[in-house]
Amino acid sequence: MSYEKVAQAKNSLIIGAKQVLKSMKNGDVLEVVIAENAERRITDKVLKAANDYNVPISFVKSMKKLGEAGGIDVGAAAVAIKK
Repeated sequence: MSYEKVAQAKNSLIIGAKQVLKSMKNGDVLEVVIAENAERRITDKVLKAANDYNVPISFVKSMKKLGEAGGIDVGAAAVAIKK
């Protein structure tokens, strides 16, 4: 998934690792996007949950660009697209 896909899904995004984790537990996530330059202690939790719940995972290079694609002014370690 690219930044463009995140930007197109702006109205159905879940932004931030904590919110993504919560939404995966509730079964509300179609796909997860993780920034490669985010802290591993944060992204490892999201990766594990995505694998546990069989949610597809995509990677992008930059937290800053991922946040911008999601419509926020700060970086995002993880973003999910809602079902």
